[in-house]
Amino acid sequence: MTAMEQNTKDFESAISELESIVKTLEGGDLSLEQSLELYERGVRLSRFCHTRLEDAERRIEVLNDRGERAPAPATLTRSVEDGDDA
Repeated sequence: MTAMEQNTKDFESAISELESIVKTLEGGDLSLEQSLELYERGVRLSRFCHTRLEDAERRIEVLNDRGERAPAPATLTRSVEDGDDA
């Protein structure tokens, strides 16, 4: 486990920190060095989140009966297309 992973407990906390970094950077009140440090942290958090999402996708694929990717259920696809959050 890397130092980054030890400091980031889970996907949700990484996303929360990433959102905070984006807001801070958008504020534009930082020095160049501070902005670069936050940007680097944001890139590491983004990679951490991407890796966790890939891991989750692999776990879901393993749970599939035949080991093949299956399309999302029609009810899920319909609610995403309709903009429903349900």
